[in-house]
Amino acid sequence: MSTRGPQARGWGRGMRVFLAVDAALVLVLLVLIGVWVAGSGGSGPSATPTPAPTGAAQGTPGPQETPASTTPTSFRMPSGNIACTLSVDGVTCTIASIRFEPPVVGGCTGQTGHVFVLNADGVTVPCVDGAAPSVADDSVATLQYGSSTAVGDYTCTSGTDGVTCLTAEGIGFRLASGSWNQPALIQVRRRAWHDGGRGTTRAAPHQPQERP
Repeated sequence: MSTRGPQARGWGRGMRVFLAVDAALVLVLLVLIGVWVAGSGGSGPSATPTPAPTGAAQGTPGPQETPASTTPTSFRMPSGNIACTLSVDGVTCTIASIRFEPPVVGGCTGQTGHVFVLNADGVTVPCVDGAAPSVADDSVATLQYGSSTAVGDYTCTSGTDGVTCLTAEGIGFRLASGSWNQPALIQVRRRAWHDGGRGTTRAAPHQPQERP
């Protein structure tokens, strides 16, 4: 009779216990892997956090006013007869050919009516020695009719009735080949005409001038 039967049976039982423990460990490992996969997959792709807007960027900003230029500039009227230079200190316009009676300046032995200046002191027509200014050439930028340019507190507008240069307060002049005047005086004359001359001097209404 063989003596190996009981020993083989002992080994068989040990092997079954080992296999059972091994299977249990594998099952636990599979459960842990399943839990990890479910946890990472269920959260979806991570989103990149969007930074909160700063106070300056919140809402739609309203329109901002563009500050006037402080760089001096020059222009001429389309005809070239009038040319002006603007700076933060004022406006100087020259006119080559005039058909109006030039203003009288006491003690002037030169010419008047060819140079007009607008600055903090108001409008002046200086006495100029020498020849009248010439027509501005093409090297000077043209300010087309209906266009405006501004430097500091001074604005000039080109029109078929002449060039009008004003301060922010509305003080200034309008200059054309056939006349010159100050806009405030024009308004007074218009009111006087419509008033029929009652209580004020009757004056003819302002007539638009031909192209300067």
